[in-house]
Amino acid sequence: QLQLTMSEKNGLTKSLEMVQKELQEKESEMRREISEYKDRLLQAEKDHQDALTEANRKNEVEIEACQDKMNLLEHFISSQKLEIEHLKSNKEELNNSLKEANQTLGELLKTKVR
Repeated sequence: QLQLTMSEKNGLTKSLEMVQKELQEKESEMRREISEYKDRLLQAEKDHQDALTEANRKNEVEIEACQDKMNLLEHFISSQKLEIEHLKSNKEELNNSLKEANQTLGELLKTKVR
């Protein structure tokens, strides 16, 4: 009876050891997989951050180019306004000169008629 019990105990011990070994192997495999997933996640986060950084850099360059273009357009508009004011002033002077010339012509014609 004792020998049978000892034999069963040895069998159960071996079975337990095999189950423990399997569990350790599974745990080791799961730790390895977790480590791989963490590495992949870190790489994905790095790639995402790199893409964001590059997109931000491109946007900043584009914003600068737009600001430069806006500054050029504002300068152009300002110069056009000055040109318009200058042309208005010239028109006013020409109108005044024309009025004076017409008056002088009118006076000359009156003098001629007499």
